[in-house]
Amino acid sequence: MGARHVTTPKGPGVKAKQFLVIGAGRFGSALATTLYEFGHEVVVVDRSEERVERIMDRVTHAVILDATDEEALAKLGLNTFDRVVVAIGNNLEASILSIVAAKNRGASYVISKATSEIAARVMLKVGADQVVRPEHDMGVRVAKTLATPSIVDAFPLGENYEVIEFQAQRNLCGKLRDLKLANRFGVEVIAVNRNGKLELRPGPDFVVSPGDNVVLIGETRALKRLRDHFARVSAA
Repeated sequence: MGARHVTTPKGPGVKAKQFLVIGAGRFGSALATTLYEFGHEVVVVDRSEERVERIMDRVTHAVILDATDEEALAKLGLNTFDRVVVAIGNNLEASILSIVAAKNRGASYVISKATSEIAARVMLKVGADQVVRPEHDMGVRVAKTLATPSIVDAFPLGENYEVIEFQAQRNLCGKLRDLKLANRFGVEVIAVNRNGKLELRPGPDFVVSPGDNVVLIGETRALKRLRDHFARVSAA
């Protein structure tokens, strides 16, 4: 395949990682080019010459290759990648074969895209370390922000934890010690964004003002209690 070039990662203290993305469709292309823009080494493979040509100038290296061919995949040196992402799309059989081939040939961590819960279960059974469902996951995130207008964003952090960002209203402002979010809901404030200025790990005397974006971390069920409270307050 030839030498691979490592770009400089953006941001202080960020170490460049190596990613292999299998599949250059919409999801795979967006993932690969974004990782590359952030300074990581990204190799993309796809069976389609047209897709490879379209992305080759926006990643480290792009190869025309059938990832279900275990021998061909092995030539990429799978054990050198930090993550292998199977982003083939709607072809479940090709995804499964690519996962198996990657794991058989030394991939340490394989992430696969699934379009359904059943497909996700199958992928985990055949060796995927992590499965994502982009449309489903985005739908859940959008629903949470729509259900609770104060919520700016929310995303999972593993199976049982979550991070949310909400915009403080007048009835949810004041000193953190008085709001008692940890005692009332079991969540922790990790940052407050005020007009673009970020306050990390604010102390108990920090005063939350209307319009502040407050970032919280906690168990999913604890944050659900908080969201339910916000919904009731907003409706009152």
